[in-house]
Amino acid sequence: MQLFKKVFDLEHEQVIFCMDKKTNLKCIIAIHNTVLGPSLGGCRLLPYVSESEAIEDVLRLSRGMSYKAACAGLPLGGGKAVMIADPKMKSECLLRTFGRFVESLKGRYITAEDMNMTVDDMDTIKQESKYVVGVSENLGGSGNPSPLTALGTFQGIKAAVKYRLKKNHLNGVKVSIQGVGSVGENLCGLLLEEGAQVSVCDVSEDRLAHVKKKHDVNIVDCDKIYDLPVDVFSPCARGAIVNDETLKRLKCSIVAGAANNQLEKESKHSRDLMEKKILYAPDYVISAGGLIHVYYNEISRAGIQKSKKEVINIGKTLFEIFKSSEKNGITTREASDIYAERRIKAMEDLKNIRTFEDPVKSYHS
Repeated sequence: MQLFKKVFDLEHEQVIFCMDKKTNLKCIIAIHNTVLGPSLGGCRLLPYVSESEAIEDVLRLSRGMSYKAACAGLPLGGGKAVMIADPKMKSECLLRTFGRFVESLKGRYITAEDMNMTVDDMDTIKQESKYVVGVSENLGGSGNPSPLTALGTFQGIKAAVKYRLKKNHLNGVKVSIQGVGSVGENLCGLLLEEGAQVSVCDVSEDRLAHVKKKHDVNIVDCDKIYDLPVDVFSPCARGAIVNDETLKRLKCSIVAGAANNQLEKESKHSRDLMEKKILYAPDYVISAGGLIHVYYNEISRAGIQKSKKEVINIGKTLFEIFKSSEKNGITTREASDIYAERRIKAMEDLKNIRTFEDPVKSYHS
């Protein structure tokens, strides 16, 4: 009953539990909302500590995807998938079995890459399902969406710096990036080109060495990233990193990063950030670049220039959210929720308009 209550509270349409003994597949697909269009969201593969943790993750992530698509102005709903497994155990059979489950939903859910999943993995899944985006270019896909996710995050940081610090440039702005995977690394490059001073951390020594070789960054210990006196703290790894403990340590003016579900308790911690006068760029708004990229390059086929234009608009959307938050005395998270819910509600109302029969046609039939 607790599971049904959680699903009910977050207003999901459908949650599917997928299992296969031969491949040891344990997967959950959550479809949050399809009012705007089919649900789209990546699949992440993690060795979750518990099934409850996996359920919590997929429910929050899929809801965030609904709001992400709505704020980005896309005709998509929100969905997500999580596989409970050690990434080292990933295999072709596991991925293709997952692909068959995706195919069985007949387009209600479209999958893509997320943590511990790659473009090659999407190519494998595509052998079993046509409802896959983020596949390689030789299969008609748009490749790795991370550069566009990083570009959107970069535009969001610029908007936040302009709004809070009253600066139209990033020269000399201090930014700390938590996690330098594909998105974090690309973000490093964009920030450094604009003259920002960048500090980074990551759990992988190999990634740090790779980024240090390419970029002039300051490397810090993962636990000390929260204590740095910076202008912008940019989470680009796991979620729930803004919590009761880390909030006490933050010495920044802005939190703006690409990680999903950055706030452990959305309502409480968005309010806590506001009270500390830290401007928060809602994660599902600032990280929409990858979603925009795959939509315009693989679904609508409008092309790369259209996707880049819409990704750049992420900064404008955030600036409007910041203004709404200040004007109405609400958190930026609340302001972005309202922004998304208005669009979903408008489309829902449009779809619910009754179509009346032509009385003349009815009379003569």
